[in-house]
Amino acid sequence: MTPPDPRTKEPPLPDLTDDPRTAPARLVPRPARNDSETTPSTRLSRTVGRLLTDAGPALAVWAGAALLQLLMLWWLSTRPDWLHAALTPWDNQWYVSIAEQGYPHSFSYDANGQLTGNTLAFFPLYPLLIKVVAALTGLGGQSASIVVAWLASAGASVAVHRLALRLYGERAALCLVLLVFTQPMAITLWIGYSESLFLLLAACCLLAAHRRAWLTAGALALLAGLARSTGVALAVALALAAVPPMWRERRIDWRAVAAVVVGSLGVPLYLAWVGLRLGRLDAWLVVQRAGWHTAWDWGYATWQFLDDTLQRGHDWVPVATAVLLVALAAASVTALLRRPWPPLAVYGLLVFALTVGQTNYYHSKLRLLVPALLALTPLARAFARAGARSAAPAAAVFALFGTWFGAYMLTNWIYAI
Repeated sequence: MTPPDPRTKEPPLPDLTDDPRTAPARLVPRPARNDSETTPSTRLSRTVGRLLTDAGPALAVWAGAALLQLLMLWWLSTRPDWLHAALTPWDNQWYVSIAEQGYPHSFSYDANGQLTGNTLAFFPLYPLLIKVVAALTGLGGQSASIVVAWLASAGASVAVHRLALRLYGERAALCLVLLVFTQPMAITLWIGYSESLFLLLAACCLLAAHRRAWLTAGALALLAGLARSTGVALAVALALAAVPPMWRERRIDWRAVAAVVVGSLGVPLYLAWVGLRLGRLDAWLVVQRAGWHTAWDWGYATWQFLDDTLQRGHDWVPVATAVLLVALAAASVTALLRRPWPPLAVYGLLVFALTVGQTNYYHSKLRLLVPALLALTPLARAFARAGARSAAPAAAVFALFGTWFGAYMLTNWIYAI
């Protein structure tokens, strides 16, 4: 028998079990478990870090808009206390008065015995938050009102971004945040008014409804109804978000039903409370009419304002206001033609209708339309499609005009906005 040739003998296979790159998984020694990685504080810090990372782009746009708005205020103002005066104008005194003294127990009258307005015209959530912040920080009422407004404004930028991100994508979402916070009268999102709080609650409610987090959406709609009377628009939008899925799926989702019921209670609860306090069911409407000449007239006063101003207007502020109202109406129609998410469409249309359908002062209407969102979506989507290089000049002009307009109305216009 011929012995095997050593030159053709295969070499033995190398032992790879000691090499962690090639050893079987069961033979690789696992690193010691670090218990600190699974502690609640570590998980919380990771969650906060992730949230801040997600919120970073929206907050960056918000901060840039805030800086531009402050620069416009500084440029236009002639007062040494320009910042405090700009951030705590007109209606801020009503909110601070509620936070510090509460609501009156009766109607108010002037020296001639004529019925006048009082703080019962203002919804309670924003004053309540002012009171809480003042108690926690030791700040005065006006300073606390600014803190609440700025925190709500920053939160609103994130909520608007997240909502638009689900509906339109990243570019359009950032464009919408830019447009919302630099639109004409967006300055009210930084002053001691309730617009920023209402925008925060509305955007969060719509976002929760889009995610079908019904109980969260219902709670947010309830709070929005305790912040402004336009919470009615949000309650209807929530119902439109909740009912069609149940109809399609042919089943009742009790969470959605509860959300619709709870979300619709905010405005009626406050109006009923005012009625019981003053002894007549329409007391809130009476106070509004006596103090601010506000009543529902199906838009007749707004139509008269537009007709008179666009035909014979001489002062530039009424003319600009009329043109901007027409532009917002046209933009809302354009948004509808693009078939937006129905709850967003209904919310925006109802905010618009509730604003132009009443007899309140024309120079307040643009401010009241700031949280509507719908009219700005076509422009945000157009900017997103055009790309940064093409859209940047138009966006810059929009932001400069919007922030200048709001700053001018606060520093040079003689009437309350």
